[in-house]
Amino acid sequence: MFESEDLEAVRQGVGAVVRRFGDEYWAARDLDGQFPREFHRAMAEGGWLGITMPEAYGGANLGVREAAVMMHEIASHGGGMTAASTVHINLFGPHPIVVHGSNAQKQNWLPRLVRGEDQVAFGVTEPNTGLDTTRIKTFAEKVDGGYVVNGQKVWTSTAQVANKIMLLTRTKKIEDCKSPVDGMSIFYTDLDRTRIDVQKIPKMGRHAVDSNAVFIDNLFVPDEDLIGEDGKGFGYILHSLNPERVLIAAEAIAIGQDALRRAARYAGERVVFGRPIGQNQGVQHRLAEQWMYLESAWLTTMQAASLYDEGQPCGPQANAAKFLGARAGFNACWSAIETHGGFGYAKEYHVERLFREVSITRLAPITEQLILSFISEKVLGLPKSY
Repeated sequence: MFESEDLEAVRQGVGAVVRRFGDEYWAARDLDGQFPREFHRAMAEGGWLGITMPEAYGGANLGVREAAVMMHEIASHGGGMTAASTVHINLFGPHPIVVHGSNAQKQNWLPRLVRGEDQVAFGVTEPNTGLDTTRIKTFAEKVDGGYVVNGQKVWTSTAQVANKIMLLTRTKKIEDCKSPVDGMSIFYTDLDRTRIDVQKIPKMGRHAVDSNAVFIDNLFVPDEDLIGEDGKGFGYILHSLNPERVLIAAEAIAIGQDALRRAARYAGERVVFGRPIGQNQGVQHRLAEQWMYLESAWLTTMQAASLYDEGQPCGPQANAAKFLGARAGFNACWSAIETHGGFGYAKEYHVERLFREVSITRLAPITEQLILSFISEKVLGLPKSY
């Protein structure tokens, strides 16, 4: 219903790049934790980093549908969230620049992102606030010619390798604002390591795309690095929330489908008691059920993407896609491990790695519980619960 020749062309073009990086490459990055620079460079050279960027700045100016298909293809061939996150951060993270940046900012910043010359880390989440973004404490004090920033961020991706950082800070204390969402600003500036201490967080999966605790001490940010108006930053980040949910859903579904294909192949080859285990309905039915859940989640994901591209409200659909996609991907990966039995626990067959890769999609960028609360309130009309 949502596929087209244009989307198939995106899938084929992206797939031609992604298939050059097989299981051995991604298993090695999982082991050594090195950022997949070769993959990032190949995607940049293919022009895929700018798929959603304006053509005037080197991008393709395509929509969320195309981006979702691209991210689905990237995550479908063994790279999981490591491959996806290498590219994902380029798509809608810089969206405030596209929508609210000045002409000079766009000209200076966007082409370098499209060409892969700059890598950006995103400093939004803080240790003691989590998803309650209005309560962030990082503060940018106005001084002559710019701002001085002090504070902390956590789960900041790619800060080990990035040369730029997009920061959401307070420029006005919350108690001095009419609304909690006021008084926050967004900056896109150099990641000055003499003023920003980056500490890597050891984690369960996605080892090659680092997550970090970031400590900012008297970082000077020039006026020209402020995006849009001072104090309006919270509204700016909202532009990218629904597309991000759609992309996470697409990636989770792809990882689940990758694991499911591996499980079905193994079930057809593995002989126990004189017959392939895939001949047993106990194995067949479990895998068939995962296929149906994954297909249903994909339809919801593409519906949300289509609504966004058409300029229609899509909050419920985008949140539902993220919830269903993450659940379906997670369950499919676990079923793949079960199908492999003891070998599913071994690194040789890669399904344990895919399970670790997909797990983050149930936790971020928004929890399942907040999605359920959103649907309860906004769709079902129930009282707000938090």
